[in-house]
Amino acid sequence: MRLPLPRPRSLAGQLFAMQVVLVAAVVAGCAVFAYVTDRAQAEETARRQSTATATAVAESPAVVAAARAAGSVDPTPALQPYAEALRQHAGVTFVVIMAPDGTRWTHPEPAQIGRTYLGHIDRAVRGETFSEIHMGVLGPSVRTVAPVFDDRDHGRVIALVSAGITIDRISEQVREQVAALLGTAGGALALGGAGTYVINARLRRHTKGMNATELSRLHDYHEAALHAVHEGLVMLDGQRRIALINDGARELLGLAGDVVGRSAAELGLPAPLTGALLSSGPRVDELHLTDERVLVVNTRPVVGGERRGTVVTLRDRTELQALSGELDSERGFTEALRSQAHEAANRLHTVVSLIELGRVEEAVGFATAELELAQALTDRVVTAVAEPVLAALLLGKAAQANERGVELTLTDTSRIDDGVLPVSLPSRDLVTILGNLVDNAVEAASPADLRTPGLADGPGPDGPALGESAGLPGDVRCARVTVTALAEGGELLLQVGDSGPGVRPEDRAAVLDRGWSTRGPGRGLGLALVQQAVTRASGTLTLAESPLGGAEFTVRLPLGGPVAAGSGAGHTAAVRSDRVEVGA
Repeated sequence: MRLPLPRPRSLAGQLFAMQVVLVAAVVAGCAVFAYVTDRAQAEETARRQSTATATAVAESPAVVAAARAAGSVDPTPALQPYAEALRQHAGVTFVVIMAPDGTRWTHPEPAQIGRTYLGHIDRAVRGETFSEIHMGVLGPSVRTVAPVFDDRDHGRVIALVSAGITIDRISEQVREQVAALLGTAGGALALGGAGTYVINARLRRHTKGMNATELSRLHDYHEAALHAVHEGLVMLDGQRRIALINDGARELLGLAGDVVGRSAAELGLPAPLTGALLSSGPRVDELHLTDERVLVVNTRPVVGGERRGTVVTLRDRTELQALSGELDSERGFTEALRSQAHEAANRLHTVVSLIELGRVEEAVGFATAELELAQALTDRVVTAVAEPVLAALLLGKAAQANERGVELTLTDTSRIDDGVLPVSLPSRDLVTILGNLVDNAVEAASPADLRTPGLADGPGPDGPALGESAGLPGDVRCARVTVTALAEGGELLLQVGDSGPGVRPEDRAAVLDRGWSTRGPGRGLGLALVQQAVTRASGTLTLAESPLGGAEFTVRLPLGGPVAAGSGAGHTAAVRSDRVEVGA
């Protein structure tokens, strides 16, 4: 059975072992260097000490006098006590006073007196003081030999003095210093090891006990996963600066260049989205709008004893939101068709009953009147708006408005010829703009809404605040919505007014904010989408008071030609003082 291979040591463990070996090597190297240096210094100190002692003895008057009388009187009794006392006082191993031929007159061992000195004396006989390391009776020693000159005849050497310190004594001094050095080195090694252990324990916690290979592999997987996902991923540090961002997030947020290290507040993103990125709490599936996209934003703080940052995920919901809007329109059309089918069945029963009663002329008149009314509306829209997408949208919205008791009319100034709209202006954006404006107007002008208690204190379905218009109480007001669609002078004008309560002046600055609605959660996105589409098309969106008493939204989109000043409905200039402009 094959035994499993042992798992490699963690990165922290490897660094700890390496650092301990390194610290031990440094301490050992320092100890060896200090030992060699101390040994050399000890020998040099012994040389200076022996030189000073030998020189002092050679210049002593007592020694000079005893050496001069050595021919007639034995100098040993006079010099031996002097030499021993000086040896002990000076801290040297020996002080030997000898004749010029090397015969000892003094020695620490009295048995050696009278014998020949072991060492070189030729240079001293010639009057030179020198030092050397030589083997003597007491062992190898560092010694200095100095000549003793006759004070009456300065050129004559009458004796020699040798003072020295044995190598053993020097080694003993070095050993004492090395012992202290080793104690210091051991303490430094222990302290370095403890510091290294503490640092590596912290490193082990941060690396989760993984080794270098595992960390490298984790980094490779991290980079691959980061750039493989299509969703946006942004990581912010504790100071809300971008620590990491993938390609998907750059595309969704419209960021270019190097943004790592920049604060989220400096990216030029819309204020609500910036607020979500800077928030300290988590955000779950929040909808936010940029200039071109609808984003689903999720944020989650990264905590580990302290706030370390925030992880932000971004999903693109632009296409889904557009499809959702189209689906809502289709549902509205379906409900309108179902209602019309039910109404047509009632009318058909009425016609059949009139025929059965023999009142044929009244039956024909009743049937043709309904057909003429429907055909007149269709002819009016198709004649004024040759653009098929907008024409179909207006017909569908008219049917929906009729079901809600709202009269939707197309103004006489409306006209859009076929082929006028450029390819750069997508039909989906036109549906978003006009569809949401009409929906908001119908909802604001709906008689049911106007008679609902409590709605006069807040904003309307996607912006307009509900309330009573001066002189027009809600129970007698005619529910109307007017639409102007005009392509002229190089621009497309889309204008929608309603007979609803209008927008209070204090609410106009916030009417286009995402989520601004009193209809409950999930509302307040329509006008924000309109603003996004208008900005994307480099157009303008303005809000004013409608002649019908409610709000009037005007959208102007460039068609590539010069923009004609003053184009649009004639009543717009009358309320320009109340206008709030939002857009490019």
